[in-house]
Amino acid sequence: MSSVKAVLRTKANINNLYPIAIRVTKDRKASFLYVGQYIKRCQWDRVNNCVKKSHNDALNINQLIFKKLSSANKKLIEAEIDGNYQSVDDIKNKIVNSSGDFFAVSLIYLKRISDRKKFHQLDIEYGRIQVFKEFLNRDKIYFREINIKLIRRFDNFLINKRKISSRTVSYYMIMIRTIFNIAISELLTDAKCYPFGKGRYQIKFPETQKIGLNSDEIKTLETIDDLTKAQDYALSAWLLSFYFAGIRISDVLHLKWKDFVDNRLYYRMGKNKKIVSLQIPDKARRILQKLNRNKDSIFVFKELENIDLENNKILRTRIKTITRNFNRRLEIVAEKAGIDKKISMHIARHSFGNISGDKIPIQILQKLYRHSSVTTTILYQSNFIQKDIDNALEKVLNL
Repeated sequence: MSSVKAVLRTKANINNLYPIAIRVTKDRKASFLYVGQYIKRCQWDRVNNCVKKSHNDALNINQLIFKKLSSANKKLIEAEIDGNYQSVDDIKNKIVNSSGDFFAVSLIYLKRISDRKKFHQLDIEYGRIQVFKEFLNRDKIYFREINIKLIRRFDNFLINKRKISSRTVSYYMIMIRTIFNIAISELLTDAKCYPFGKGRYQIKFPETQKIGLNSDEIKTLETIDDLTKAQDYALSAWLLSFYFAGIRISDVLHLKWKDFVDNRLYYRMGKNKKIVSLQIPDKARRILQKLNRNKDSIFVFKELENIDLENNKILRTRIKTITRNFNRRLEIVAEKAGIDKKISMHIARHSFGNISGDKIPIQILQKLYRHSSVTTTILYQSNFIQKDIDNALEKVLNL
């Protein structure tokens, strides 16, 4: 005879909270399926096997427990009907693997992205799932089949067959890991199958090289002539980004004339929604005066005029197209200026970091970049601060 029951496990995590689990029992042997919720021991009702009403989120957690318990019991009955003897582990596998198809759960993952209206991410993640399906050459695979060996083979496939960079490979692995975590939380697979983490496949991002323009190269761009109207327009966007501490292209395109008040720029960053207030440098003012030809325009740059800003999908596609066009023009500008470095809209941000180097206190740079943590600023600026390293090398070699 077998049974399922909601229980509170006896081993706490580092926060001294205890995990809630569904216990599967047969022949006095038990196995556990974790719900994914942690509570204090005093918050568990041992009589009714549920969370006490005193817990702030008792109703939602108890609904989750009931859902998982009902699902597990249904799968347990189906396993019992089989007729052949099954151990508690066999029954557990029946429960967690009966609907544990990776690509079925990937639909949940994609829907959650769609619900957040992250359509650019949705397109990218859908494409990555299709690449994984291409690698497997099958439309269905259970989570228990996705082991460390298969993950490493996929890693090798991406790098050697698809010619994908190591950094992008890491994003593929994060996608697989996220879908795995959804499956575990939904009781569709066992955490023991998890192929990621210490002693397993570890996701590591390789260091990337950030190269910005130097002061002389910026001056060359500021004084260059013999540009077409389209090339000068793209360069104006690039220089404005640089003059305002490397604001991102999406924020540049969202700039409105009304954002400039009393010799200051006020705008909300698209990435983290933080308010930015910056004094308008003289160089930026001259560009704004050049662009301000149509007094009836709303935006500094015309590309988002008459675009439904509430339609994230259309807006994302539009910004992507504009960025691509600007970058193509900037490549021509760089060639005319005799600059052999890659120039794109994002390089304006790297260029500001490169020139600021160790000249500006890190706390001020944090405010300019609007980073949530000064640690992020330190890590970002470490790509550009080479003075101490160069001096140390010179001292050794200057015999």
